[in-house]
Amino acid sequence: MLVLFSWDIFQGQTTNNKKRFTSPVPTRASVHPPPPPPPPLPPPPPCHPRGTVVPGVPVTTRKVESGTSSASTTVAIMSRAQPPNPAGSRKISFNVSEQYDIQDVVGEGAYGVVCSAIHKPSGQKVAIKKITPFDHSMFCLRTLREMKLLRYFNHENIISILDIQKPRSYETFNEVYLIQELMETDMHRVIRTQDLSDDHCQYFIYQTLRALKAMHSANVLHRDLKPSNLLLNANCDLKVCDFGLARSAASQEDNSGFMTEYVATRWYRAPEIMLTFKEYTKAIDVWSVGCILAEMLSGKPLFPGKDYHHQLTLILDVLGTPTMEDYYGIKSRRAREYIRSLPFKKKVPFRTLFPKTSDLALDLLEKLLAFNPVKRITVEEALKHPYLEPYHDPDDEPTAPPIPEEFFDFDKHKDNLSKEQLKQLIYQEIMR
Repeated sequence: MLVLFSWDIFQGQTTNNKKRFTSPVPTRASVHPPPPPPPPLPPPPPCHPRGTVVPGVPVTTRKVESGTSSASTTVAIMSRAQPPNPAGSRKISFNVSEQYDIQDVVGEGAYGVVCSAIHKPSGQKVAIKKITPFDHSMFCLRTLREMKLLRYFNHENIISILDIQKPRSYETFNEVYLIQELMETDMHRVIRTQDLSDDHCQYFIYQTLRALKAMHSANVLHRDLKPSNLLLNANCDLKVCDFGLARSAASQEDNSGFMTEYVATRWYRAPEIMLTFKEYTKAIDVWSVGCILAEMLSGKPLFPGKDYHHQLTLILDVLGTPTMEDYYGIKSRRAREYIRSLPFKKKVPFRTLFPKTSDLALDLLEKLLAFNPVKRITVEEALKHPYLEPYHDPDDEPTAPPIPEEFFDFDKHKDNLSKEQLKQLIYQEIMR
């Protein structure tokens, strides 16, 4: 989600031995001169205590009820996305319940638009995500995964679905409207606009790993962790979003079709995805967290590959040529031959790349970015790392029950499902 806000984070402060942060109220980007800086918000609540993850029971957010679209209103709002119309913007219609007062477009993607809104009965600010997935089976699959998984997880560091707009009928069902928590910005925009302190890096990585612990305990791989999928608010609260590429870690299905759908940015992909190791494990998400931490520390991507070969070259330029043990962990003969054809490369010390970074941060980074997924640190081990000691509390890092085997049945049969059949599954998920 791309959120059109400008945001400055102030330096962290310490309270009761747990770091807290203050930051100004976010202000919407405008062509008018910005108002005077608002006073800093009070520190966010401490990390402890928190609730537990219980599927079907919200932890921190209040559900909103919008009913069906039978009592709906169509609202046209303006978008500044390219290509613009002659007036410099284009209209986007939202056919949603009259209980919502639509505000502004805050993000757009390949098959969806997000606007901010106010739920009139409660006064709650929400985000409404309009999805038009039915032109392509891939978009249908992503939408179905997103709805099912966000309904399953109820966790402070995972974005919540507060409601789903029910369509009038199947015959008129052409759009999906997800009502979600409204967040001010995302990690991508924050990294691009300011330097992050070590305190902020600690807190953001801790929250990311806390969310990932819940996912992995449920046997779910996110598969698309990157800065733009880490949403933030002015209290420095972090929530992981976009589960459209997620899948079961317990699945025994063939991974040969994995990259067909895996079209997200390659910069955060683990090397085993490109080198076709025997299987993909939870370690692919851990690699992504390492790439995100490196980007927060330096302000720029660590491995900004232009294509498959360049991506792998950048990784080996830093990590060096794989050891023989790691080399034979690559099951693809073609991939091994490619690695063997490359000149020998020495590992570059992370201290050289990040000269101002603390020793503890670099030690965690080394463990997150181990080339061999078997040697890579796990989420549970990362949470116990000394770098995250100010926040780590095993009693406050809840897990989730494993996803039932039938949860991803549609994924097992995706190659045989038509767009119409996928539409029916999405409709059933909304109406349940």
